[in-house]
Amino acid sequence: MKKILLGLLLAFLAIQLFRPEKNKSEVKEVNDIAAVYQVPAETGRLLQTSCYDCHSNNTNYPWYANIQPVAWWLNNHIVEGKEELNFSAFGTYSLKKQAHKLDEVAELVANGDMPLSSYTIIHGNAKLNDMQKKQLADWANSLKTQIEAKVK
Repeated sequence: MKKILLGLLLAFLAIQLFRPEKNKSEVKEVNDIAAVYQVPAETGRLLQTSCYDCHSNNTNYPWYANIQPVAWWLNNHIVEGKEELNFSAFGTYSLKKQAHKLDEVAELVANGDMPLSSYTIIHGNAKLNDMQKKQLADWANSLKTQIEAKVK
């Protein structure tokens, strides 16, 4: 039993040497949604607090993100989130894709599917109340309408 525990401890210590690259950008993102479109201050704050950790090029990492295998799990979650929607690269999307992504934002936020409950359990400040959900959904729908007018 001691050999098994020692082996597990050594394996745990060994995996600490293998860390994923952090999702931290030190440059001002010229394609960020807030750089490309007018984002009201309160809406921008909500996006930063509730969305940007997983859907931008700049994640604020909690202390436990330095422990493996948690860091790998978080990194995978961030990579998947950015593949789905990256607010830092929003300006690089076609207008049609921008409108579609905003439609998804409005729907997922209004339905309470975003931010993920697994995220808000630990990040309580990211949880959106009904008024905040409506504010984000209304803003996303309004911007989507503006973008769709450009497409026509």
